[in-house]
Amino acid sequence: MSENETAKIRVAVVDDHEMFRAGVIATLRDSFDIVGQAADVPGSVAMIAQTKPQVVLLDVHVPGGEGGGGAEILAKSRPYSPTTVFLALSVSDAPQDVGAVIRAGAQGYVTKTITGADLISSIKQVHEGYAVFSPKLAGFVLSAFQGVPAAGSDGGADGAARAHDEELDRLSAREQEVMRLIARGYTYKEVAAELFISIKTVETHVSSVLRKLQLSNRTELTRWAADRRIV
Repeated sequence: MSENETAKIRVAVVDDHEMFRAGVIATLRDSFDIVGQAADVPGSVAMIAQTKPQVVLLDVHVPGGEGGGGAEILAKSRPYSPTTVFLALSVSDAPQDVGAVIRAGAQGYVTKTITGADLISSIKQVHEGYAVFSPKLAGFVLSAFQGVPAAGSDGGADGAARAHDEELDRLSAREQEVMRLIARGYTYKEVAAELFISIKTVETHVSSVLRKLQLSNRTELTRWAADRRIV
């Protein structure tokens, strides 16, 4: 993607701290088209409905509305701008915050300790359809979906959810982290860098994951993870 194409990505920023919001916009404005900003739930929903950004940087704890914060903004703005992709950007790395916004449909979740360059890269990735998470949140994201029925499931989903849990439980915490990254399209080298382990260790974990899940290759692994909504 060229710089001109990159600049066409239309981004909005939602955060109730004015100085932080201004800093983020200053960081992003050379790379993206900043089309809107907001500080509370009603204002965010109205802004998204009007500007229809391609990517929204969404804080988790935003005042107003019914108290649902970022997850409420996401749910209420979907009907007005169904193609908008949401990337949570929050100071919180609490499992309940991560789970709430990801279940609501966010494409990724990064913390405010992220560098400007990595934030720019994360926006590009979610715009291209990838799920993006800060490395330390991998376990939280997996946990958030364990036992959660797939969207549209009826009352018979409990048995399926338990089956999904049983399959995930075969994997160690590290294997789950590796599995998620591989399913998202990371190379072995990229997984090694992300998790601070050797490429050989990544290869060992992938082999173990495929064996435990009775899968043949990473394409099947990606489909397996996507079916469980954990990538």
